[in-house]
Amino acid sequence: MTVDELYELLRVRSEVFVVEQNCVYQDLDGDDQKSIHLWLTIADKVVALARVCPAGTHMQEVSIGRVITTERGKGYGKQMMLHAIEAAKEHFDAKQIDVEAQEYAKGFYESVGFKQSSDTFMLDGIPHIRMTWINNSV
Repeated sequence: MTVDELYELLRVRSEVFVVEQNCVYQDLDGDDQKSIHLWLTIADKVVALARVCPAGTHMQEVSIGRVITTERGKGYGKQMMLHAIEAAKEHFDAKQIDVEAQEYAKGFYESVGFKQSSDTFMLDGIPHIRMTWINNSV
């Protein structure tokens, strides 16, 4: 990853999670250096991104987080999640993947095979739920 690519990913994360959602939180949490970063660029613009964290970093199990699409309704988020699941399986031999999903996005994560695995909890002032994907092809 180049310095320019890193800058753009962090800029987009800040734009969506901090500015758009009006949520002050520590995005740079020390997990990025150990994670796999995926992004989709169209016409030199990042339109979707995600990071895949190995087990024991962000969560106990392999996890996917910082999922963003900047152009909603075009399927980029689903495409990104499917690639993130494949990356988790390929690079971290994931049999289970967890996400801390904003509660409103439950249907989105269900559409790529995740199931709710916790009650609602507050994270950075926003209602979240843990959702889990289990590899049924093992």
